[in-house]
Formats: sequence, structure tokens, C-alpha cells
Amino acid sequence: MNDVLDTRFGRHWAGPSERWTPPTRDPDDDTPRLECGVFGAFDIAEAAAITALGLHALQHRGQEACGIASFDGQRFHTERHMGHVGDAFTGPDLVDRLPGRAAIGHTRYSTAGGSFVRNVQPMFADLEAGGVALAHNGNLTNFLTLREQLVADGAIFQSTSDSEVILHLLARSRKARFVERFIEALSQIEGGYALVAITNKKLIGVRDPLGIRPLVLGDLDGKAVLASETCALEMIGARFVRDVEHGEMVVIDHSGVESLRPFPAARARPCIFEYVYFARPDSVVNGRSVYEVRKRMGQRLAQESPADVDVIVPVPDSGVPAALGFSQEIGVPFEMGIIRNHYVGRTFIQPTQGARELGVRMKLSPNRAVLAGKRVMLIDDSIVRGTNSVRVVRMVREAGAAEVHLRSASPPIKWPDFYGIDMPDRDKLLAANHSVEEIAKILEVDSMGYLSVDGLYWAMDSDPRDPVEPQFTDHYFTGDYPTRLLDREIALGRNDSADRQLSFLVDA
Repeated sequence: MNDVLDTRFGRHWAGPSERWTPPTRDPDDDTPRLECGVFGAFDIAEAAAITALGLHALQHRGQEACGIASFDGQRFHTERHMGHVGDAFTGPDLVDRLPGRAAIGHTRYSTAGGSFVRNVQPMFADLEAGGVALAHNGNLTNFLTLREQLVADGAIFQSTSDSEVILHLLARSRKARFVERFIEALSQIEGGYALVAITNKKLIGVRDPLGIRPLVLGDLDGKAVLASETCALEMIGARFVRDVEHGEMVVIDHSGVESLRPFPAARARPCIFEYVYFARPDSVVNGRSVYEVRKRMGQRLAQESPADVDVIVPVPDSGVPAALGFSQEIGVPFEMGIIRNHYVGRTFIQPTQGARELGVRMKLSPNRAVLAGKRVMLIDDSIVRGTNSVRVVRMVREAGAAEVHLRSASPPIKWPDFYGIDMPDRDKLLAANHSVEEIAKILEVDSMGYLSVDGLYWAMDSDPRDPVEPQFTDHYFTGDYPTRLLDREIALGRNDSADRQLSFLVDA
């Protein structure tokens, strides 16, 4: 292991090397990406090992990098790696490398921050009041504005991650108590986030005022844990206690769990895309089973957009629950007509279209016994640019399907995201630029259909969408953003690119 620093604050492992070269994302990759997942444990023996297990369960939320910070009562210890949790945090020496009874962890997929070890969380800072390690899930929509102000005031940044802005705001607070510093710092940020942090005495969890990003509180043998999803609690054998509420700060120490509501009251608007795609199907998010919601999405989709077909086939894996619901609603058999190879990592990018087609077949293979001669209904969770859909449709036709129909278990995605989901600009979103009939021709299907926004709210077992105060964050379908987008507004006002550029240090 390279880049080991021994200081009076503990050991810092920066991962294999800053020379690691991140894989470039395939320009035809049609999969939306979420920025990250977080986990925290307090007053638990071998807390780092528990945190590593929790991160395993949250691997789907970020597969580019991961990190753990622990506190042993005297010193903080951090490890940050590029790559998967199972490769980074394994072996019998894990608790020797990261000792202590308090730890937080993070698993990451970068959006604007860039793929560098120094951007990997948790991030650590030694402040006047003591050390603090911090990790967060989401995106700050005023990150660049705050960063420019801090740099103008003399702040020195070591990363291009918005998490570091929070550390600088903490450092500049003159409040006496750490909790008060957190409140003052977080009152200045905007966007969607779920945050965990450890100090030398506390574990702190915070959810943004609208509850856009998820965070749950669990109990492991009487000790508190925090996680992005309930599946991480299941992984470690913890009991689900409750969701951290929107705008709530939970402060965990040896006396128990204290709940604070330091931010102005607002109506909750959790991210509805958690149910469409990001959350694991065995998780419960904001009191709703993700699996059951996805089945209901398929059920309503069958009601809204039926077709005369012989077999219902999911695009694996996230399309499976919706396909089951679709199948059960219309009484047509559900079959695994496409088999996913779970042992393929990132497909390396090839320069030719033909090679890219072969890359898809490394991940997905047609089941000819199911598809040949059949009128096939393909169910996918969502469609962003349609590039993957074209490949899958062609693969199914080549396997002998008589007809291919495609349905999306989410409404048409027409607007980009600025709260931690990596989506293309609007001019690259298929549904933002084409009618359903045009999309059917582009994707080479016999018919095309989407779940309606009203249908998605029905699947959530919610009241109809309130256009004045929507119950969920759903701007990717409606264009109704839940917060102001300050960085974007300023950039557009300057007639600059909407994504203002930072200075990047390129490592040899």
C-alpha cells in the first residue's frame, strides 16, 4: 500500500496511488449514476469492520471509490481507495488499520468532482475544536459559489469535491460547540444531501431540509448506526429504528441519540428516482418497500400501455420487479429472456460501434429458448438516451423474436438532475427531444410506452401529484426543481458554461 502518512492525528491511507487512471465512461452508456452512499457506527467494537459490511450493501450506490474513517479514542484513522469495497476493505488486519469504536464510511460514484483519490471521502480536517471526518451523499447546488467565496477569503482547497466546502465552513464558524458549528455551516448550503460525520465524541447524521437524499437510523445491540438504506442495516444484523426526518440532525454520543430540527420547516420532497432505480429492491425508503413500489409501477404500466404479446421480459436487473407486476396484471407469462453476467466488471471502451455491441453482450445475453418466435414485451426501469435500449432490442430480434415492444416503468426523463444523479444535459435526453412515436422508430421497436407521472404517484400509494407543492422530488420528469439552482443561475447569467470549471491538478 502506498501513500501512508503517520501523523499525530492517525494514519491516512490514500489508496493504491494517485496514479490510478479512472475508466472513461462509455459515451453510449445509458445508465443513470448516483453519487454515493454513507454509513456510520458509534460505540461499537470493531466499528470499521461493521462499516465495511455496511458499505458492501451500499455498493450499488457508488462503484468508483470507497473510504472509511475511524476514531480510536485518541486518533483518527482514514483509508481511501479507488475501486470496490470488497477489494479495498478486506483481510484480518482491517481493524488494526482502522481501530476504534466509531467509524463512518462512503462509497462513491463521481459526478462533477472528478475521479481522483483526493476527492474520495470521508474527508478529514483538524479544527480548533478537534478533528472531524465527514462524508456525504448528494450534491450542493451552491457549491461553486461558496467555493469561490472561500477561495477569495484565502481558503486553500485540496480537492474538487463539494464535501470540502462543508469542512471549510465548519472551520470558519466561531461557535463554541461542534454541533453548533455544523448547524451554522449547513445553514449556508443548498441542494440535496445526507451527511454523516464523526468527531472525538460524537456521530452526527443530517438530512437536507427537503429529505431529497435518504438516511436511516438503526440499532445494533443497543448501539446506533446510520446508513443510506435499510439494506445496509440488514447486512450487519441491525434493527431499523426510523428514517432520519427531512431537515433533522441526529447527534449520537454515549448518552444516546439526540434529535435536533435546526432548519426552517419545509414539506418533505424525497427523491422519487430512489424507487425507480437507485435503491436496492430489498430496501425500505421513507416507509415504502422499494420492491413493492416497483411491482406497482409495472402493474400500472400494464393498465396504461398494454400490448398483445406472448411473454414479458425484464431488462435485468432493475426492470425485474416492474416486469413481474406487468405480467401479473395482464396474465402473460414472465420469463427471463435476457440473462445478465454478474461477473463482468466495467466494460472497457472500444473505439468502434461493433466492439461496443460486443461489450453489451459481455453483460447481457439473449435466452433464445424464451425469445424465438415470440411477441416480446421488454420492461426497463427507465430510458435516458436510449443507446443501451437500441442494443438490447437488436439483440432480442437477432434471437428470433417475432415482435419487440418496449415499456419504461418510469415517466419520460426530460430534465437533467443537480442533486447527485449523473444525467446528460437536456439536449441529450431522448424523451426531451422526441415524441413517443419518434422514440419507437429510433429504438426500432414495434411499440413504445411510458408510465405516466400520475401512474408513478399511484405506484407510490400517494395522493395525486400536487402541482403547487409536489410530494416528491420529480424534476427529471416534470422540470419542477425543488430548490433554486444558484450555481447554474449564476453561470447562465454570466453567459458561461452551466458547469463552471475548477482548476484540476493532473497527477503524473
